[in-house]
Amino acid sequence: MSRFVTKAKRAVRLQGEVNVLVTSSRELRKLNRRFRGKNQPTDVLSFPAPSGLADVFAGDVAISAEIAAKNARLLAHSRAEEVKILALHGVLHLAGYDHESDHGEMARKERRLRKSLGLPLGLIERGEERESALTAKGEKTSQWTRRNTNARPADRRGRTRRSSQ
Repeated sequence: MSRFVTKAKRAVRLQGEVNVLVTSSRELRKLNRRFRGKNQPTDVLSFPAPSGLADVFAGDVAISAEIAAKNARLLAHSRAEEVKILALHGVLHLAGYDHESDHGEMARKERRLRKSLGLPLGLIERGEERESALTAKGEKTSQWTRRNTNARPADRRGRTRRSSQ
């Protein structure tokens, strides 16, 4: 994981150390409630470093092991690949990308990086593909899909970080 995160950081020109925590959905729910005000588990959360530490510490990424395992089963790839996909998504958030407000910039970047790093479908792409398929069938996107593809980074005080891109 360390080598992968180093490659991902280099690819997005992110300076400083990144801590990655792979933990339970219960813990992700607690973190999501505390820092984002959302009382539900999510697959990945990013916590940028306080501005005074940004040169040596980029931030933290927390990943739900249970959601990663479920995604891996559903998408027929390994858990390790899924954790890497989620880590890449988190690193992109730490670098300032925000797929909820950047008009597809993060999705395009994640798609290119996923290919160059040898990973299967990226987090944003999966949500887009699922939404397109459901919309074509006249169905609504599930709450699970929206919840698990729209995590936005928050600082340690729970404020959502906006992209400077």
